[in-house]
Amino acid sequence: MGQKRAVLVGINYPGTEGELKGCLNDVARMRRCLVDRFGFDEAGIRVLADADPTTPPPTGANIRTELERLVTGARPGDFLFFHYSGHGLQLPAETGEDDDTGYDECIVPCDLNLIKGDSDKIHQHKEPSKLSCALTADQDFTELVAKVPDGCLFTMVSDSCHSGGLIDKTKEQIGNSTKQSKIQQRERGPRPPSDAGGARSSLLRILRGAFESLVIHRCGQGHHHNQTGSGGRDPDAETTSASVVSNRSLPLSTFIEMLRDRTGKHDVGVGSIRTTLFHHFGEEASPKVKRFVKAMVGKLRHEDGKEPVRSQALREVMLEQDVHCSVEEVYAGTGAAAAARVAVPRNGVLISGCQTDETSADATTPDGTSYGALSNAIQAILGGKRRGTVTNRELVVRARELLSKEGYTQQPGLYCSDEHAKLPFIC
Repeated sequence: MGQKRAVLVGINYPGTEGELKGCLNDVARMRRCLVDRFGFDEAGIRVLADADPTTPPPTGANIRTELERLVTGARPGDFLFFHYSGHGLQLPAETGEDDDTGYDECIVPCDLNLIKGDSDKIHQHKEPSKLSCALTADQDFTELVAKVPDGCLFTMVSDSCHSGGLIDKTKEQIGNSTKQSKIQQRERGPRPPSDAGGARSSLLRILRGAFESLVIHRCGQGHHHNQTGSGGRDPDAETTSASVVSNRSLPLSTFIEMLRDRTGKHDVGVGSIRTTLFHHFGEEASPKVKRFVKAMVGKLRHEDGKEPVRSQALREVMLEQDVHCSVEEVYAGTGAAAAARVAVPRNGVLISGCQTDETSADATTPDGTSYGALSNAIQAILGGKRRGTVTNRELVVRARELLSKEGYTQQPGLYCSDEHAKLPFIC
């Protein structure tokens, strides 16, 4: 009999413009469910929740470390489970050349240390405290699940916005995120071929714009996160018992405002998110961020014929990092070369709160009980089944029906192999 181990993450972002209400409750309920229904040992469940001093804070580094430990120690016969309740974010991609949607779908740790990490690798020779963190977009999860050995199953529930397709390359059993991406790609039409020089020029424009935004103060008007909106509910449908519903999508403008508050840098803009993360988190920044900044410094120095003053501070930091990259590596993005480095994730199951273009609801009842709509639906379905098994496909189909009946427009998705769609949820 294999082991059963889990990592549960709940983030409410208290005191910020992006504050949520139900994420910690989602995690507490899932923890009880794992123990009482699925036979998990308390010692095998790691919980990271903000506003709960008894658990480690759900920072980017802590979440990445726990997930790596979960997967690194996996053996055939084990059952692994990851539940995330918190914000999702669509971050503009570094380049638009090879990206289907033009965005990186990310989850947002409490310290905001996020970035798409399509080539982020954990160096096993480092101590856990030195593990580079990133959080966690489709390629991060794809690489993580690809490490799961055959005979071991890794189930993920992401109760966050834009969560469809977080495990890239995995078959979409229920949902239309992949279909929507293909439609958008067709509507844009075929791209003209570009040579390496054109790619470098395009990258240089992106790099220069990002770098300039770090040294030129720009006053921007942020848009506050709407905490009283419909949160993806149909006003004409049968209503749920929740009296207040918001969504778990963090608008980019709100994220930027939060990042300014955390870093004290009031000139942060869309083009300087990655460089700001590098400055603030240093060694704990995503390896992709460090490679990106190093390429930026090198290209600007080469173009100017000398090392510009604006790159000296970054260069000094980069000298302390063991970071090597080429412009092509940074530019590769989600293209064929990068994709070839990531094995197809055969042993993962993703249940998403919604599609990539949708939002997931965060609801509060009149008596003050808060929860994520998907998390609450899962608990209702499992509770109604008592001890009977519920397959992954059945769970998602019934969750869709339940949420629609309660007036929510979000459509949960299922991403896994045909075989795993028929297996019981979790174990």
